[in-house]
Order: sequence, then C-alpha cells, then structure tokens
Amino acid sequence: MDKTLIVTNDFPPRPGGIQAFLHNMALRLDPDRVVVYASTWKRGPEGAAATAAFDAEQPFTVVRDRTTMLLPTPRVTRRAVQLLRTHGCSSVWFGAAAPLGLMAPALRRAGARRLVATTHGHEAGWAQLPASRQLLRRIGEGTDTVTYLGEYTRSRIAAALTPAAAERMVQLPPGVDEKTFHPESGGDLVRARLGLTDRPVVVCVSRLVPRKGQDTLILAMPAILAEVPDAVLLIVGGGPYAGELRKLAAGTGVLDSVRFTGPVPWAELPAHYGAGDVFAMPCRTRRGGLDVEGLGIVYLEASATGLPVVAGDSGGAPDAVLDGETGWVVRGGSAEEAAERIALLLGDAELRRRMGERGRAWVEEKWRWDLLAEKLRALL
Repeated sequence: MDKTLIVTNDFPPRPGGIQAFLHNMALRLDPDRVVVYASTWKRGPEGAAATAAFDAEQPFTVVRDRTTMLLPTPRVTRRAVQLLRTHGCSSVWFGAAAPLGLMAPALRRAGARRLVATTHGHEAGWAQLPASRQLLRRIGEGTDTVTYLGEYTRSRIAAALTPAAAERMVQLPPGVDEKTFHPESGGDLVRARLGLTDRPVVVCVSRLVPRKGQDTLILAMPAILAEVPDAVLLIVGGGPYAGELRKLAAGTGVLDSVRFTGPVPWAELPAHYGAGDVFAMPCRTRRGGLDVEGLGIVYLEASATGLPVVAGDSGGAPDAVLDGETGWVVRGGSAEEAAERIALLLGDAELRRRMGERGRAWVEEKWRWDLLAEKLRALL
C-alpha cells in the first residue's frame, strides 16, 4: 500500500457510524503508512483534552485542523497538500467523498497517484439536487475510485457521475468485528441489571432520530404485547428525538414496557445487543429521499451477536439483511408489519435460533473488517 493521507471530518472521538468505519479501517492498515488529517471534535478544554487523549493512543499520526468542520476551502486544501508532501504520501483516501473530494485535483497536482473517495448515505441525497449533483460529478472525475456501500447508494450516485467514473466505482461497506460482537457478549448481565431477566426483549441500538424508526416500534408495542404480554422494548442510545419518544410511549400506554438506556459507552454496546432476543430498527426514508439509511451496520452487529433482525426498507438497509434468512425487511414506518414480524420471532425460539445462526455465519463470510480492509489496501 502506498503511504496514505486520510482526509476526513468523520473520526473519533466524534461518535457515529462513519467515524467508526474510518477508524476501524485505519487501524487495519500499516500504521507507518497512514497519516490522518481530521477536523477538531469539540471546541473548548474538555473537547480538546478528549481529542488529544484519543490521538495519543493511535498507532498512526493524527493531525487536527483548528475547525470543527473541514471544507474544501483554499486554506484547508493548502494544508492537505502540505501534509501530503511533508509525510511523503502518494495516496489519498477521502473518508466521505462529499465535499472533501473536491480537493482531489489539487492533491493530484501535488503528487498524489491514487485518490479514493468513499461515499455513505448523504451522497445519494446530493445526487438528487442539481447543484450538489454537479459537485458530485466533479468528485468522480477528480478521483480514481468512488466507493459505495450497496446497490441502493451505487445506483443513485452513479447516475450523477460520468459513465467512466461510474464504471470505476467499487463497493466498500463498513465491517463488523466478529470478535467483539458475538453471542456471548454479556447480554445476561445487562438484562439482570435492568430487571429484564425473564422477559422477552426487543432491542434497538441506534441514535435517536426520526429516520431510525424507534417511534414505529413504540407504536407496534400494543400489538406485540397482545401476543407476548411480558415483552419489553429496549431502546439503546441518545439523540434529539429522545423526549418525543418518551412522550409517545406514555401517550400510547406502553411506557411500562419500554426502557430507555440513554447513551451507552461503545465498550458496552455488544452486551446491550446481547440483551435482546430480537433486534429491530424499522428505518424509513424522509425528506423526499434526502434523509436515507446508507446501510445500517447495526443490523450486521446484531447478526454477529446471534440475533434475528427486523429492518426497515430505507436506502441500503435491505443490503444488511438476508430477507427471510437472517431476519426480515418491513416497510419503514409500518407499525403493523413490524409488530407482526417481531411477535412471530418472540414466540418461536427455534426460528430465532436459526436466523441468528445464519446471520452470524453471514457476517463471518462477508462482513469481517479484515476482508474489507484488504480491499481498501488494494484500492490505495
């Protein structure tokens, strides 16, 4: 692999799925051949201290910009060019293609031989708007490869690129650490701590925002409880929708059957997955297709933990489920469909076991980080 400059806004300690994707990939590259140029997470002493502590623990060099949001401005571009030359990098990986991939021509002029731009969910939204569509086209022309998560995002982004750039697209989804997410991850301890030891548990691990569908799960609970009276919905995570979800649970009359954990440290997430009997996140597309699920790595983490999954049909979420084998895809926003599938799974231990085992095997076959990192190394 050529020595690589990773240019990204999305990097820990800033939380999020893209951040975890970039960090996990970077950790699996040769640390002597990686330099990360990232934005600052938070302003102020606390944010600076957390960022400095995180950066010091990394096996590769991390350079932070003074801003909390990298944009392809002349100043940021000059800094990226300087880092490329100072560290002797000949490859560049843009952690999110839009908008940072617009710096590609300047970096190529500075000596970069390989430029890879990774897309997630938001670029599919960019592809629908005339102005941003043109910028995405420029990014495709300026880089050697634009990567995509799955068929949904590929088809939409490819439509915005030139035919030549679309032809060069390569799939590069995030992976799952199958050694961290596994059936013996400590779920029994979480269930005991929350007083759920003897109750059937539907778990949803995600940021609390409308697209993810936690409200659909709450609306599904009356029908689920009619079939499985002692069932409980465990909502793991924090986010701006938390207050509305609590009000909805109270208004629906199911507050006693819903548990909100709030934000959970990353190290405790595997055990929270393991606390469930079924994983469900019936995500839906919003804002006319601009707010869409790129893939849904949570479904794969749940599968690695041995749980059957119930997913929504937003964007690339179905790519993370073998429908009918590792779980089911339901219409996002359909509480009736979600309730039917969840109640069926809660009532059939053999079906749960079979789907959970198939999901675990699928993750080991296709979604391991080491397999995907090898693909990235080849691109670089």
